[in-house]
Amino acid sequence: MARFVADASVTRTWCFEDEATAWSDALLTRLKAGDEAIVPPQWPVEMANVVFIAVRRGRISGEKAGRFFEDVRALPIDIDPESGENTFAGVFALAVQHSLTVYDAACLEIAGRMVLPLATLDDDLQKAARTAGVPLLRP
Repeated sequence: MARFVADASVTRTWCFEDEATAWSDALLTRLKAGDEAIVPPQWPVEMANVVFIAVRRGRISGEKAGRFFEDVRALPIDIDPESGENTFAGVFALAVQHSLTVYDAACLEIAGRMVLPLATLDDDLQKAARTAGVPLLRP
């Protein structure tokens, strides 16, 4: 069983077929097979907002949104309990240092602190991870 940090750029693809890639689908398969993902505390809110906007714009139905949330809740995705304590100092500093959003910096902080690979499709976050010496799961 392997563990990795996942950001919303990856996990959102599991809701939208037109955003899915072979790599993001493989990560989903890994989770269903027993791997575990770690996410920052804001991840559920971030994902809910992504799905809410998609429903509001008619991109997906409310029914599909509900099924997606059920499916995601069934996955071994853990919210990092230490992220909140590190936000004001460590996460903020990483955001400034790497010109990231605080949301992305939170994923980088977890991956660095826990020495776990980071799964992201975000180019800026990938660049920051390379600069910080955080391993990436490659798409």
